[in-house]
Amino acid sequence: MDDKQKQLSELALDVLKLSRNTLLVNLRFLDMALSQFDYHEIQDNTLLTDGKYLIYNPRHILQNYKLAKEIPVRDYLHIVMHCVFRHMFMDPTLERVYWDLACDIAVENVITELGLKSTETARERQQVAFIAAIKKELGMVTAEKIYAYLHSTYPDPKHIAQIRGYFYADNHEIWYMTEKEKVEKYGLSKGKDQSEEEKQGSGGQRVYIAVAWQAIAERMQVDMETFGKRAGTEPGAMSQNLKAVTREKYDYTAFLKKFAVMGEAMKINNDEFDYIFYTYGLELYEKMPLIEPLEYKEVKRIKEFVIAIDTSGSTSGELVQKFIQKTYNILCSTESFFSKINLHIIQCDAKIQEVKKITCREDFEEYIRTMKIHGLGGTDFRPVFEYVESLRQNKEFTNLKGLIYFTDGYGAFPAKKPDYDTAFVFIDDAYNNPDVPPWAIKLVLQKDEI
Repeated sequence: MDDKQKQLSELALDVLKLSRNTLLVNLRFLDMALSQFDYHEIQDNTLLTDGKYLIYNPRHILQNYKLAKEIPVRDYLHIVMHCVFRHMFMDPTLERVYWDLACDIAVENVITELGLKSTETARERQQVAFIAAIKKELGMVTAEKIYAYLHSTYPDPKHIAQIRGYFYADNHEIWYMTEKEKVEKYGLSKGKDQSEEEKQGSGGQRVYIAVAWQAIAERMQVDMETFGKRAGTEPGAMSQNLKAVTREKYDYTAFLKKFAVMGEAMKINNDEFDYIFYTYGLELYEKMPLIEPLEYKEVKRIKEFVIAIDTSGSTSGELVQKFIQKTYNILCSTESFFSKINLHIIQCDAKIQEVKKITCREDFEEYIRTMKIHGLGGTDFRPVFEYVESLRQNKEFTNLKGLIYFTDGYGAFPAKKPDYDTAFVFIDDAYNNPDVPPWAIKLVLQKDEI
């Protein structure tokens, strides 16, 4: 490296560190996030990150600084926000062109809402009208919701390239690379965590980085209240995005299996079958095995439970039907039906509106075909629990495993814990829903998860 190139490298690194320190002074709750990167210089005229390295071209940094000293500051915060919101750890089924733009819009909106003079740039002014339109349509501005909006609004990806120019700060191609590809293209060192990666497989480094940023996001969420008090207001988009990435993810399929009970099903029990005696008999007596396989096997299948549906005016009938359909699909796909089951589907607003007993798959299919929503009044959860208790007293259930209550959550809860597991399932796009009693399980699903 000649003296001129060395000087450029040193100046660019100084600009990056100055940008980081400028943000630290204004955003103390970002201290861990801003100091998380290892700096890595490359020849390509770009800026990018994989969550571990901040990868940059010195000339690119200095040219932007020459245009406006605020550009490197905004760009630095831009890539930090990508990491905090874990945008690089995306669902692999997402279309890259839409996801890249959605992530850029989400972080640029957060930066703008923070209102820092040190991050005001020309591109911020170019974004105003587009972000206003998205906020009017969505309310929340998270990458996942913007992705769905872009996908439906711009079915032709060609329109996306021009829009992204208003929000572009960094190259996202590294998000989609393997560790080997990153090392080969950018000359990244394997790093101190490579031994762990080799133990865990090719995705070990990626998992390690994802966990680190998850911890940072969770700490930031705790610190947000302090920041809000100091600034006089809570930064809405920042809070929304943090809630989106730190909320606990629930697998409704796995949850439904919690209601499984032991029962006998007509199925060959290969686990308790001795093939040695079986084949020896065939060899010795030709077509006569010494032992036959057991016809019965103890398997876990869902037998008795209750689905309660909140049919108050605030709960969408279409979502209710989709939830019932999803529950049915899970039961079928996991072989969760006995030949006979004891499932009660209860519709209730402030009082019981309808009860349907399901005893077999055909009953469930008929219910889905003819289902109508009854009620649309206020919300009170207590009548359902009182009704279920009366069923138990009348021996309608012999081994009730649990109750799943699909609701928006705004209603009166029972004061006493029932003798069976209870889950309240919320459909909530705002990541903001009521608390449930300590004895209940709380699941939060998004519309696209149903």
